[in-house]
Amino acid sequence: MKTWFTCKVKYMKEDEQGRTKSVSETYLADALSFTEAEAKIYEEIGQRVMGEFQVTGIAKSRVTDVFEYPDADTFFNCKVVYMAADADSGKEKKISNLMMVTASDVKQAYERIRESLNNMLVTFTIPEVKESPVLEIFHHTAEQKVPEGFKPIAEVQGSQEDEDEEEDEEI
Repeated sequence: MKTWFTCKVKYMKEDEQGRTKSVSETYLADALSFTEAEAKIYEEIGQRVMGEFQVTGIAKSRVTDVFEYPDADTFFNCKVVYMAADADSGKEKKISNLMMVTASDVKQAYERIRESLNNMLVTFTIPEVKESPVLEIFHHTAEQKVPEGFKPIAEVQGSQEDEDEEEDEEI
């Protein structure tokens, strides 16, 4: 399951008249930890913003899933509610999830979240759809950068096994 972090970034931006003003923007990052989310934000925003910027806040988000469509860039928060049986007591329990979807307006967001969830086995309702302050989402990448002077463990273990085989052949 993905862990989403809401990250707030503050920096100086130049407007159309050439004046600089302080802006605060919200981003969503898929990361394994707060540290990774912060590193991802510094990496991504550092490429987009000229000058200094500051990460003013990182918090674990309640977002459970994100549905992105290529024809829209506005994010909407959608509250999805369904009933599920509690494993311990056997009683029905109301579950609320926050999901995000890209759309051009609230109506399209509602239609898209309904379409995205149409394969759910339980009956659900969407009591709330509202525009999100999130400007962009940064997804988790599986590739890991190996620091200079280090080797991946698989490489080290592989070369160790080769050395062991050579020693066995000598004996």
